[in-house]
Amino acid sequence: MGDEERAKAATIFDVARLAGVSHQTVSRVLNDLPNVRPATRERVERAIKQLRYIPSPAARALVTRRSRMIGLITIGAPDFGGGMTTAYFNEAAREERYAVVMASLLQADMASLRQAAEVLVRQNVEAIVMITSNRSSLGIVESMELGVPFVAVASQGAGLHRVSVDLMAGARRAVRHLTDLGHVQIRHLAGPGESMDATERVRGWREALSEHGLVAQEPLIGDWSANSGYLNARALITQGDFTAIFAGNDLMALGAIHALGEAGLRVPQDVSIIGFDDIPEAQHFAPPLTTMRQDFAQLGRDTMEVVLAVLRDEEVGNPILRVPALMVRASTGPAAPRPH
Repeated sequence: MGDEERAKAATIFDVARLAGVSHQTVSRVLNDLPNVRPATRERVERAIKQLRYIPSPAARALVTRRSRMIGLITIGAPDFGGGMTTAYFNEAAREERYAVVMASLLQADMASLRQAAEVLVRQNVEAIVMITSNRSSLGIVESMELGVPFVAVASQGAGLHRVSVDLMAGARRAVRHLTDLGHVQIRHLAGPGESMDATERVRGWREALSEHGLVAQEPLIGDWSANSGYLNARALITQGDFTAIFAGNDLMALGAIHALGEAGLRVPQDVSIIGFDDIPEAQHFAPPLTTMRQDFAQLGRDTMEVVLAVLRDEEVGNPILRVPALMVRASTGPAAPRPH
């Protein structure tokens, strides 16, 4: 691509991304308006020069009025984690006197995501937040010219404003709990392959086993449902020797407990099991489930803090990653002695 083509291709949003500011700030610099810090102005001017950006009259006019509205896109069927994050983000926004306009999509493709984003932008939202575990959905939105700042609540993603729980560290902590109890054969019931959250849990499980010199057998892939945990645990029982299961979420752990009981295996005397999420019902499983608790209230607050920082053109560093807390209950115990 030649210089002339590059100049034509560059947009005010490209400049904003390169400079790490909102498009409104770029517009203020183009219009030589006050209330732009010298260091910020310099970054914007450097980005304009680097991209050989030629502003249009429309770009100069993009200093928008404050609407005190934020767009929120959620992807996929409602689940515990997504639902709790949505609720607490809405609460955090209300505390900051912002209204949240929502678009919920069961399936996300380029057309449906573009339509949802356009509907939100037409309502003059100041920013768009997306809560998703779906890797392809995040990629689609990253490639779009939204026209407003974008913040992702997602466990993966580089080069964008992102908030997440440190799922990999949480998985490592879960596995270390099992190894501290003497378990060396720890199998994993994983979530769907397209899920970034599931991938992070698999990575943490593999890392923790590697740290202890243990072999990671291939995880069994489920869909977060109790039924998939039940079916995969049944398959696991036929495969042979293991003393512990790390389930990717509490519902799959529930299904696994059912399958183990059917096979005459006791939890935790024969097999220990640990879940992830700490859904309200986890402490009422039989036995009560050891699991990793995610702080969804804090995640909602963290997300709103990042949105406000982006809107104020403040530096937003690496994503805030909070490690889930280990909740020890009755489903895990010392590894049973192995027969000689």
